[in-house]
Amino acid sequence: MEAVFTEEINAIQDHLARQIGAQQYQIWFRNATRLTLREECLEIAVANPFISQWIQSHFEKPLQKAMEAVLHQKRPIQYITDRTLSPAAKPNGAVNGAAAAPKANASAAKRTEPLKMSLDTFVVGAKNELAYNAAKTVVEQEKSPFNPLFYHGGYGVGKTHLLQGICNEIARRRPHAKWLYLSAEDFANQYVLALKTRKLDAFRNRFRNLDLLAIDDIHFLSNKNAMQEEFLHTFNSIDLAGKQIVLASDAHPKEIGALCEKLVNRFISGMVIRIDPPDFDTRCRILMHRAKRMGQPLRKEVAEYIAGAISSSVRELEGALLKVTAYSTLTQKPITLDEVRQILSEHIARTDPVVHNSDIVSVVAEFFDLKPADIHSARKERTVSLARSLAMYLTRRFTKMSFPEIGKAMGNKNHATVILACRKIEEALERNTPLRWRSAAGFRSVPAKELLERLIEKIS
Repeated sequence: MEAVFTEEINAIQDHLARQIGAQQYQIWFRNATRLTLREECLEIAVANPFISQWIQSHFEKPLQKAMEAVLHQKRPIQYITDRTLSPAAKPNGAVNGAAAAPKANASAAKRTEPLKMSLDTFVVGAKNELAYNAAKTVVEQEKSPFNPLFYHGGYGVGKTHLLQGICNEIARRRPHAKWLYLSAEDFANQYVLALKTRKLDAFRNRFRNLDLLAIDDIHFLSNKNAMQEEFLHTFNSIDLAGKQIVLASDAHPKEIGALCEKLVNRFISGMVIRIDPPDFDTRCRILMHRAKRMGQPLRKEVAEYIAGAISSSVRELEGALLKVTAYSTLTQKPITLDEVRQILSEHIARTDPVVHNSDIVSVVAEFFDLKPADIHSARKERTVSLARSLAMYLTRRFTKMSFPEIGKAMGNKNHATVILACRKIEEALERNTPLRWRSAAGFRSVPAKELLERLIEKIS
């Protein structure tokens, strides 16, 4: 029997190596991990917490695909630290216990597996203190005063961390509570599947009888009228039952384009909190905290250098930290500040734009006497259309965002719409064509180059 399971472990490893490539497999699996097939999970022993963190961040999906291909079933992955392993060690495919199919729990009436992020690991600073305190209030009070609790802010500022942290803390404090965390895209996909399979009653029963519903990226419902209607009924059912709803979005409810007025009113009836990128001191503490959790203590001057060079988001900080700690782990030696500068030179050059999409949209909207929600909407009026095209062009020019990313940020527009808008502005600039729009004082007309110069000056 053991030989059979050993064969399965070897098959999983082979499948994984084909997915991620021989070099990546050699670095992160062959020399510093041991796979063990247990009754309830696939256990991965690693040499240190950093390798565990890296594998979870970069290879979790390939591991799951490899397991499903070999075992024909999903299996949870658990990580343990085994200090006897080292980068020079040979792999030991070990198997303990019989294979057993795990119980599926997609309905999430009660989740037994904790989510990745917790409130305990959330680093609090001046820019996110209110958001954190609101999260603590939700989990500490049986009936919180904030319903819904709505977080909004840019990329990588901690919205998802807080949502998952609330869910994990509710699960710890109230083991019998029914809760669910998912993205708005997942909600939409499950709704479509329920329609196709004629299981709407089961779908509604699953979502409307929760003690806590946490939905990330709620702006995904923009322009999706049927799904907005379904979510409105779900929202009302949970709210009327006195249960908790927590939401996160890139934009304030009033700035999410093509969102029905009823939903906007529901969202702003609770606690709406903006989370801004962390300040310098908080970024330093985040880096020190993350490095310590990975078993790779960071020197203060290194943390200060990274925090000073990257200010846009926590995810960018963590990406830089992973690159530095990976170098340290693979070379098995501490690194100097000069080495950090060299390692991160390319990373810093392509991250942390001087301005952000939200800044550009705000400036353009103010210039044309519009609201950001107008630019995110599907309205076709001359003024709105021109403002939207200019915002897309300026975002493409001053940030590193791709066409699809710009489209998503501007109200889930198709990337082709962004490309056409940018071409339209480029052609106007090339010919210095006068651009016309309607203002409160009547029609205005300004040469394209002059108009762009005014907007760029305001953005700067």
